[in-house]
Amino acid sequence: MAQIGLSIVIGAPVATVWARVSDLASQTDWMVDAVAIRFVSAATSGRGTVMDCDTKVGPFRLTDRLVVTEWEDGRSIAIRHDGAVTGTGRFTLADAGGNSTRFDWTEDLTFPWWMGGPAGAAAARPVLAWTWRRNLAALRELIESDRC
Repeated sequence: MAQIGLSIVIGAPVATVWARVSDLASQTDWMVDAVAIRFVSAATSGRGTVMDCDTKVGPFRLTDRLVVTEWEDGRSIAIRHDGAVTGTGRFTLADAGGNSTRFDWTEDLTFPWWMGGPAGAAAARPVLAWTWRRNLAALRELIESDRC
């Protein structure tokens, strides 16, 4: 299993950050590994939303089925990965003081045997962490530049 946890402080209030990250369709604007998002469910936000996300990390491409399992307005979104790679992910927002938001992102992913299973997960962990740090930096830049 690849367990990854990242945090960043964004110079904007929680409501501003929430408005950006809760717009699931626009996550491709800041997630460099998310190529396209297609909603499978009628809902496009909230618990129970289902979407397919075309993902690309280096030469690897796959479609990840994502199911929103938790949605607490202004606070958190959790998903279940139901594609080739399975597991869970969660975004949590908290007031960091000074009109800033702490954004925490955790993922627990299991790789199938044909992607190397536990060894593949161990090898992928630093690459995914690097990719998601870039995503968080892009999110911060997008939000903070919108406020100027």
